[in-house]
Amino acid sequence: MSAKGGKSGRRGWRVPVKTARGRKSASTRWLQRQLNDPYVAAAKADGYRSRAAFKLAQIDDKFHVLEPGRQVVDLGAAPGGWTQVAVERAGAGHVLAVDSQTMEPVAGARFLRCDLGEEEAAGTIGEALDGQLHVVLSDMSPAVTGHAATDHLRIVALCEAALALAEDLLSPGGAFVAKVFQGGAQGDLLAALKCGFRTVRHFKPPASRKESAETYVVAMDYRDGEKKQGA
Repeated sequence: MSAKGGKSGRRGWRVPVKTARGRKSASTRWLQRQLNDPYVAAAKADGYRSRAAFKLAQIDDKFHVLEPGRQVVDLGAAPGGWTQVAVERAGAGHVLAVDSQTMEPVAGARFLRCDLGEEEAAGTIGEALDGQLHVVLSDMSPAVTGHAATDHLRIVALCEAALALAEDLLSPGGAFVAKVFQGGAQGDLLAALKCGFRTVRHFKPPASRKESAETYVVAMDYRDGEKKQGA
């Protein structure tokens, strides 16, 4: 199993995890899941920083947003799994990884420490770009509360912030990929996406755990201002 299309990993056996003294049952379940997750094993084998790398690879396999030479901004990039895949597919020198926290460098990508919630974020990111921007990626996720409605509102707020950046900086024809939770992009967010992009799809990649509420919105063929006004 590889983000480049190959297959590797473990099948047919499971690693048992004993409930250690002092470890909560939820922690034991998380460890069990990690140890027996083929994408976790494949990420380690293939040198990816997280299993999330396979989510982006599968999104791109279906929608082809990461063409060679396209300029990419990866929002909420740490620990860098999506950035690694973006560099592989768009090419070295074409990816700007952005996060509010520091991140270990990814070969072929530039890193910008920036909080998307700050007023000057779009200007800061725009100044750091090397030419036109063609793709905005966001795998940002809020601190999960366990309350579905609250978590959905929080992830939509992050998606809206990422979309606002995309609307400021994307070149016509560009693409936008962002994580949302179960229910997908709705209401004002969905209306904005449909207004700004000719094609809007929801997609849950195979690497996304079945029990997870996450899915992704993929918007393609960004319109320029004149086209949006006449839409």
